[in-house]
Amino acid sequence: MQSAPGVYAVLLGSGVSKAAGIPTGWEVTLDLIRKLARLLGESPEPSPERWYADKYEVEPDYSEIVKELAQTPADRQQLLRGYVEPNEQERQEGKKAPTVAHRAIASLARQGFVRVIVTTNFDRLMETALADEGLVPSVLASADQIRGAPPLTHAGCTVLKVHGDYLDTRIRNTEAELETYPEEVDRYLDRVFDEFGLVVCGWSAEWDGALRSALDRASSRRFATYWAARGELNEVARGLVERRSAEVVEIEGADEFFDSLRQQVEAIEEFSMPHPLSTAAAVASLKRYLPERRHRVRLTDLVNQAVDRVFDEIGDGSKFSLDVGPVTEESATARLQRYDAVCETLVAMASIGGYWAEEEHYAVWRRALQKLGSTLPESGIDVWLNLTRYPATRLLYALGIGAVSSGRLQFLGHLLSTPTQARSVNVDSVAGCELAAWFLGGGLGGGSRRALPINQGMFETLWPHAREVVSSESEYSLVFDRLEVLLALHCSHRKGSSPELFAVVPPGLFVFRPEKYRRWLQDIRGSLSGRREESPFVTAKLFGETVEQCERALTLLEEVRWGFGWHG
Repeated sequence: MQSAPGVYAVLLGSGVSKAAGIPTGWEVTLDLIRKLARLLGESPEPSPERWYADKYEVEPDYSEIVKELAQTPADRQQLLRGYVEPNEQERQEGKKAPTVAHRAIASLARQGFVRVIVTTNFDRLMETALADEGLVPSVLASADQIRGAPPLTHAGCTVLKVHGDYLDTRIRNTEAELETYPEEVDRYLDRVFDEFGLVVCGWSAEWDGALRSALDRASSRRFATYWAARGELNEVARGLVERRSAEVVEIEGADEFFDSLRQQVEAIEEFSMPHPLSTAAAVASLKRYLPERRHRVRLTDLVNQAVDRVFDEIGDGSKFSLDVGPVTEESATARLQRYDAVCETLVAMASIGGYWAEEEHYAVWRRALQKLGSTLPESGIDVWLNLTRYPATRLLYALGIGAVSSGRLQFLGHLLSTPTQARSVNVDSVAGCELAAWFLGGGLGGGSRRALPINQGMFETLWPHAREVVSSESEYSLVFDRLEVLLALHCSHRKGSSPELFAVVPPGLFVFRPEKYRRWLQDIRGSLSGRREESPFVTAKLFGETVEQCERALTLLEEVRWGFGWHG
């Protein structure tokens, strides 16, 4: 099924819907006979079908019984709704709703592994499950619908209801009705059973003569037939299995079988994909996993794999020796380029991850940041020691650019407060106060405070990845500056009592664009004065938990800016 998507059709019998509390067609017929008997003041027990045969001198006919109980098509539809549609109590109990099996098949259909579903059931559970997956199938429940259907070659997901639909009183129930199908249904089945492999579940084969005949007519064995069975098959089914050379699969139930099938197909599909750590494949996988909670484990594994790869690479002494000298602009640039290559996949995912981060994703990215931010070795040349944190800084900036671009300040606040290893021994610290690009640049750029070589390199090398989340380079420049301003404010708040405030508040490229910097600070002050405690800067706890703390951080940043001569 995985290696040939869409080649296998599914044949579902009443056993699949029965688990949802939907009666079989014959059970509906028997209940209708009981209703008819009560209308006549008689008891049909212990054998309703025998009572009907004796009373009317014909075998039970679903259509005739319905006519006796309801005169118009609208009345007949209302009569049948109770068998298929849940009442309030049933809805609360989760009855008459798609089962795990229906949803697993729908998931396989959404992914293109199943295109054709043949069913003897007249309920709409399969269609509902498909709709929940975002699919609108072609539903063929009568000869005239088949006549108007597109050819199988061009059809998308198709549901063929060989016994009809419950809202159409032409549904087939009795043994006589099930002995033959209209010519259009037979021709359609002939194509399905000739051109597709088959997975059968929940069908006894005992009463459906026309469906048995269609299977027997199909001489082609180009694709296999798998018959899922709970317990021993009856004699009729065993005959079909033998004639079709089918493989019997013993199951506990339809739910367990189809859910297991779905999981295994998806697992093989994932294994068959390009290596998940190739950048394009990783980004594509991340985009597929982010929107749906059911992919949380896969998303976590994907990010963890990328982090582990970076972690393993930066620990390779042959590539990133900490004792090699001398430190020159060329050697530092070469090392940063090697780090960039190692981080490529993780950073490509991070800008998108930051842009779309929901609360359930916070822990994944914080763990990644914490692992990379706690890699400071004990000995080596100071510059190289500092640069071991460069991958963590790169991850923080990529996530931060995505978060600032989409306004996810709550997520950014969680990122900046992520515990990391401090530069000073035995001092607890957080990512926002340890991983700003400025802190990595000691000894680079000729000692010039205005050179900011790490910041400038970060700005230039992250732009290709930021294209996924910003519309233009000018917007990217604004987002980058705003991120660095928020980093500086975060440090101003956390380190505001430090006597060495000038050493713990990091400058950024915003110092070279004072007009934009002042405009951004004006926006922040406007939010604080206008919205007070409801300001997103307060609720995100980026640089204070109250308006007063946030305003104090702004004041401290201005003091540092003037003290450093950052005023342009």
